[in-house]
Amino acid sequence: MIELTRQYGRYGYRRVAALLRDAGWLVNDKRVERLWRREGLKVPMKQPSKGRLWLNDSSGVRLRPEYGNHVWSYDFVHHRTDQGKAFRTLNILDEYSRECLAIRVKRKLNSTEVNGALTDLYILRGIPVYTRSDNGPEFIAGAVRDWITAVGAKTAYIEPGSPWENGYRESFNARLRDELLNDEIFYSLREAQILIEKWRKHYNTKRPHSALGYRKPAPQTIVPMEPRPIMH
Repeated sequence: MIELTRQYGRYGYRRVAALLRDAGWLVNDKRVERLWRREGLKVPMKQPSKGRLWLNDSSGVRLRPEYGNHVWSYDFVHHRTDQGKAFRTLNILDEYSRECLAIRVKRKLNSTEVNGALTDLYILRGIPVYTRSDNGPEFIAGAVRDWITAVGAKTAYIEPGSPWENGYRESFNARLRDELLNDEIFYSLREAQILIEKWRKHYNTKRPHSALGYRKPAPQTIVPMEPRPIMH
């Protein structure tokens, strides 16, 4: 348990308990919590509840994902290398499974980069029903909007000043910053690309997700190879 907290310093006892069970330990959350507190380990602060957007007739306007490939969302996160040079990440999520489909890391990201990243994913995974994004100038560019519509997907924009309409994306961005960006010093753009991609794979295949019952968004399936017969 202590080794896991050293490796994943921002994880709470429930997520560490899930990792222990995956490793074969027969422990429940209460036992891990007792040991956690006895050892004086840090419990991350509880995140405040987010509000939701409602219409005048009390009906909700938030588009909720109902199955895989129903709603994807994408957003930018800004950060800097050790030399002070800025870079951006383009994060693309499947909101239903919480899987991070891709993170592109570059100095500058524009509508062409968004189109290219979505094109690659549409070919690999199929076209989602909705693609959600901020209603900002870099997202409403005609090239992005028209291209998404042309391939058969629908666009879903978030109203200005209403980030709670997409808590999935906001939560992911917070985890990326809290668990990686704030703890790492990136000496080059290439180093940032490698470490962020490594974190993305860990997020999808190893990191227990509380909203999924502490399961992983895209757990790895390892199929053992059949032993080859020895030829004499």
